[in-house]
Amino acid sequence: MTTSGGGDFPASLLLVGAGRMGSALLQGWLKLGLEPARVHVLDPAPSPEVQAFCAARGVKLSAPAMPPEVLVLAIKPQTLAGAAPALAALTAPTTLVISIVAGKTLKTLAEHLPSAGAFVRAMPNLPAAIGAGITGAVADPAVTPAQRQKAQALLAAVGRVEWLGEEDLIDAVTAVSGSGPAYVFYLAECLAEAGVAQGLPPTVAEQLARATIEGAGALLAALPEATAAKLRADVTSPGGTTEAALAELTGGDALRELIGRAVAAARRRAQQLSG
Repeated sequence: MTTSGGGDFPASLLLVGAGRMGSALLQGWLKLGLEPARVHVLDPAPSPEVQAFCAARGVKLSAPAMPPEVLVLAIKPQTLAGAAPALAALTAPTTLVISIVAGKTLKTLAEHLPSAGAFVRAMPNLPAAIGAGITGAVADPAVTPAQRQKAQALLAAVGRVEWLGEEDLIDAVTAVSGSGPAYVFYLAECLAEAGVAQGLPPTVAEQLARATIEGAGALLAALPEATAAKLRADVTSPGGTTEAALAELTGGDALRELIGRAVAAARRRAQQLSG
């Protein structure tokens, strides 16, 4: 189910990890009306930009005195075990933990933070930094309707939200949309390099590649009723240049198979990180 907006922000929130994704979430929450006084941020080495942003907005770079209503976990998977003892002391049965830690299962999160009451596992992606992200999320059975509304409000602050019925699908979300922006950036990189190989100046090739991908993405967004396959067909004239190019890309389904292998590899790595 695709949803956006809705629910209320929590009365108190602790963000653990203020890297790129954590910072994007924080900025989205404040932009949509979460009061800075409700927020604490914990990060062992906050960047100068994060320090300046928190100081300017009145967000506390410290642990709260009382367990927060919501704890958002935005740290690297490899650091969870080391951080867990200190974080466990900051949770209570009333605390909802929202984790965007890649690979870490609901069961693993509950083992590390046993005093927390409920858990949501989510995977946003990098376009969240500009409010254009998409997040896959799954809730454990202990999550109440009110807690789910709060999770929805927080996650929807940076883009669309897809709630999943099975936790196993989160690793697939990670492989498709979580890692997906890197695939698109690589396509832009390759397209620009190909333009240079055909004689274009590097700066021109770069701008052509970037603008093409930006425009194609905007067209997908503007025509939600049209599938990507239909849009591809619409731009492919019989006997034309696009058809000649696609014959190279799709011959023997080479590109389809390559992308399939890439997504499968990303999912396997996400599963490996669950330990």
